[in-house]
Amino acid sequence: MGIEIDLLVNYPKTKRNVKERGAEKTEEDRAIARQFGKEFFDGDRKHGYGGFNYFSRFWQPVIPTFQKHFGLTFESRVLDVGCAKGFMLHDMAELIPGIYVRGIDISEYAIANAIEDMKPFVQVADARKLPFHDKSFDVVISINTVHNLDRVDCAQALREIERVSRGKNFITVDAYRNNEEKLLMEAWNLTAKTMMHVDEWKKFFDEVGYTGDYYWFIP
Repeated sequence: MGIEIDLLVNYPKTKRNVKERGAEKTEEDRAIARQFGKEFFDGDRKHGYGGFNYFSRFWQPVIPTFQKHFGLTFESRVLDVGCAKGFMLHDMAELIPGIYVRGIDISEYAIANAIEDMKPFVQVADARKLPFHDKSFDVVISINTVHNLDRVDCAQALREIERVSRGKNFITVDAYRNNEEKLLMEAWNLTAKTMMHVDEWKKFFDEVGYTGDYYWFIP
């Protein structure tokens, strides 16, 4: 197994009123969000992002962290599992000219509305069955995605990440370290089907053979 490391340390933090959000969310809202369609990305805030648009201030500060940690160069091949509209890949390609990037997402809406320069490099696909050959990528990144699957499918997605990578991966997943954080996570959660204590996640990684790096999303 890899290391616990916050490679998103430079991603801008936003203030979250978690309890208020939890009180407002219904199971119907979660069902709509889990369709990952227009309502999730660009619909009402209660169903997701409330408008998923590109802003350079989000990913541009993060790319140098990825670049340093993984030693990314113009010769590197990177896959984003759960790429949404391709914003991270756009900034990576801009800041590391010549780098080979690809992205997949389960959302037909997100891929159809991807940022223009990334449209040739992103596609609709399932994390449980990545459409790439073994060891196709130097690095595979998946941010807040695999936890949207149930436990069995989450395990399969992690194995697929392992299969298509050459040994360097990074994921983030919904997690908690104590009961207070668990309650906040349950209130905040809109799409995740697999949420665990950080120690349970580490055991899970070991069980399924995930050897990459990882960190937690904790609201």
